[in-house]
Amino acid sequence: MTHAIDRSTDLRPTRDHPDDDPYLWLEEIDGETALAWVTDQNKRTLAISAGDRFVRDRDTARHLMDRPDRIAMVRRRGTLFYNFWKDADHPRGLWRRASEADYRAGVPAWDVLLDLDALATEEGEDWVWGGADLLDAIEDRALVKLSRGGGDATVLREFDLIERHFIGDGFILPEAKGAATWLDRDTLLVSSALGDGMATRAGYPRTVRVWSRGTELHDARMLFETSANNMGVWAEVERRGGEERIVIAERTGFFDGSLHLADRSGVSTCLDIPSDAEIQLHRDGLAVQPRTTWHVGGRTHAPDTVLVIKLGDFLAGSRDFAVVWEPSARRALQDVFWSNDRLVIGALDNLRPNFGVCEASSAGWTYRHLPGLPDIGTVSVWPLDADSDVADGELSALVQDPVTPPTLLTIPPSLSKPTVLRTTPATFDAAGLRVTRHEAVSVDGTRIPYIQTGPVGESGDAPVHLTAYGGFKVSVLPTYQAVMGKLWLEPGGTSVVANIRGGGEFGTAWHEAGRREGKALAHDDFAAVAADLVARGVTRADRIAAEGGSNGGLLIANMLTRYPGRFGALFCTIPLIDMRRYTKLLAGASWIAEYGDPDDPDDWAFLSRISAYHNVEAGRSYPPILIATSRRDDRVHPGHARKMAAKLQALGYDAAFYEPAAGGHGYGNDSTQAATFMALGLGFLRRSIGWEPTAA
Repeated sequence: MTHAIDRSTDLRPTRDHPDDDPYLWLEEIDGETALAWVTDQNKRTLAISAGDRFVRDRDTARHLMDRPDRIAMVRRRGTLFYNFWKDADHPRGLWRRASEADYRAGVPAWDVLLDLDALATEEGEDWVWGGADLLDAIEDRALVKLSRGGGDATVLREFDLIERHFIGDGFILPEAKGAATWLDRDTLLVSSALGDGMATRAGYPRTVRVWSRGTELHDARMLFETSANNMGVWAEVERRGGEERIVIAERTGFFDGSLHLADRSGVSTCLDIPSDAEIQLHRDGLAVQPRTTWHVGGRTHAPDTVLVIKLGDFLAGSRDFAVVWEPSARRALQDVFWSNDRLVIGALDNLRPNFGVCEASSAGWTYRHLPGLPDIGTVSVWPLDADSDVADGELSALVQDPVTPPTLLTIPPSLSKPTVLRTTPATFDAAGLRVTRHEAVSVDGTRIPYIQTGPVGESGDAPVHLTAYGGFKVSVLPTYQAVMGKLWLEPGGTSVVANIRGGGEFGTAWHEAGRREGKALAHDDFAAVAADLVARGVTRADRIAAEGGSNGGLLIANMLTRYPGRFGALFCTIPLIDMRRYTKLLAGASWIAEYGDPDDPDDWAFLSRISAYHNVEAGRSYPPILIATSRRDDRVHPGHARKMAAKLQALGYDAAFYEPAAGGHGYGNDSTQAATFMALGLGFLRRSIGWEPTAA
């Protein structure tokens, strides 16, 4: 039975009365009445979308995601390359490995360790791969993580790599958020939210425990405990030359925390480093990147500066850090990691990728540019070896741009010219497309870059797909999107990626400008890009289709309420929307540092401006919107999307809603689920802006 919505109710939440919420029943994720409402909404949305075009789009997307010629991404352990692979015959996936020599030769003979489809069928569970932890000294065991429905919470089970099955009386950790790793064959280091009092208010683990084989987890010795009001705590183990070091990362907030050094007997040291700094620790190397100005050792260092010192010297009292990299106005730090005593630094130089390697010598630290990588497009670099303790310094790299498919490279320890390991064939016809960069001017005069991919020449009515993220210092760079290319670009559309404030494209300062009080400015940036596309003669407002997910879903919801006249259609996915209650829903409490605390009146004063759920009004001219979420998303509560759709409908708007039963914090666990989600969204956007190109 569908819950009837009283369209005449006066209990609709507003900015003045934010807690008068008649739709709290939709926060009951598996509540009978709520699920009946969801079922009815799904039927309506699927019925509207039904037709040959939807089926073709869905099947095309699924084929592209399952294509056998895509790159099998690998990590090395010893002389074996490990990979997790999904295709049409194995939608849940295969965990497999091949010899390094065979993979490099292009003829890997894959040895399947675990068939997740077979396991799900055998056990009657909706298993989704969550990863595996291996220890080089233990050749016959692994810790495998499995998620029900794709959520962040996982089940951990000990796996026999020789016999290829789970060990019934081995280590088994029931479903919870957290992690575990090997200390030795009979001992695990566990950070898990499982058990009474073991979770923080955000739902993450608050303890680190040493768990011995054959004992109960609740009896495991506690090594470290953080406050329930903090975000959480995690731990890892470093080994070298027979020595073992436990490193405990305590997060007091999303951007703050402490790093503790320990052994099995307890914690020995808390590193005296500012809580908002990023720290990379490896062997005797300590790298620090302060988030705010840091005065240390008689010197002053700007945010995002990369500082290095020997850990032994630091623990002995020295603060004589070497400066190995410094930012500038548009030169922004992106990634820092250790690889065999070298420090690899990834940066964006005015959005162009730039990578370098720092090494210690008798004369001090040296920096050299990593050769052979392009300075246009998008480049990612990471260690080839999964275990940093045995890494030899070889690196992997993936290079691509919106019209050039990804290429996988390997960079040898000598750091000579990279070698191509794999290339991906083109999945759409890019003839006539060009990639250009532009800048819009936001409400406060700040210039906002965006990357446009589309046909040469401005038509004035181009169908534009516009997206951004703008949060948590996440950089959104233009990559090769097989499905978007086939279903939007190839038929003649244009795609735009906007680098709005709140992201990390220009470093910490860019993030700070779009955080907390600045979040509304990040949304202004997105609206400015939409306006600039019209001003440049690319398109009209009613031909702009905007899409965003998670924090980007909050962005799209605010385009509906704050800038409805600048868009022809909106696709709002797995979103935050109710900013009054977000801290009380699932992992929301961990994001207070990004958004602010709605229970603090000063914070609510600016949060209320971006709480689209409280700002939606009757009688406005809103563009068509499809709001989609996932029932098994245990990060962003599906209640955000449900309540917004229900309120819009109660106010008389024809808002569409879609919620699959699985998928986690994403568009689906397999190609069928993801293809359905994407085909629904793109089809909705095309219809809403009046664009029906010839089917791909």
